[in-house]
Amino acid sequence: MGRYIDEILQPGEKVLYSTNAHWMFYLPAIAAWAVAVALLIFSRTVTADAMTLVCLALAAIAGLAALYWTATAWFHRWTTETDVTNMRVVHKTGFIKRRTFEMSLDKVESVDVNQSILGRIMNYGDVTILGVGEGKETISTIASPLAFRNAITARPVGA
Repeated sequence: MGRYIDEILQPGEKVLYSTNAHWMFYLPAIAAWAVAVALLIFSRTVTADAMTLVCLALAAIAGLAALYWTATAWFHRWTTETDVTNMRVVHKTGFIKRRTFEMSLDKVESVDVNQSILGRIMNYGDVTILGVGEGKETISTIASPLAFRNAITARPVGA
C-alpha cells in the first residue's frame, strides 16, 4: 500500500511538506510498558508467593494493555497523512473507513496553530485551516505544526 498523496497527485503537482500524527500517541503505551516492567522487577523482590503471583498477574495485564496501545498508536500514525503540495492541503485518516480533507491553497484564508505548554515542548499541536467558502477544518495533534503552517502560508516570490 503506497502513500495516499502519491495516488492523488495531479500533473505538475509536487509535495512540498509532509507531516504525521505526533509520536505522543505512544505515551499511554510507554507508561503501561513502564508499569509492566516495574511490576516484574517488584515481583522478584517480594518474598511472599501470593504477592509474587499478584505482581506477575498485574504485570501481564499491564503488558497486554501496553501491547494494545502500542498497536493502536502505530496503526493511527500509519494510516494518517498530512501533506502540503504546491496546489493544495491534503489530510487523510483511516484505513478501511477513510476520511479525507483537501483544500486548494488559493482558498486558504487563515491557518491557526494551537499548542499547549507540553505541545510547545514536544513540538506538536492542532492546526485549524479556515477556507474562503470552504469552511473550517482542524487537524489534531500533528508533529511540527508551525512548519506545517509555514508550508501552507509561504508563497513563492512572484506568485
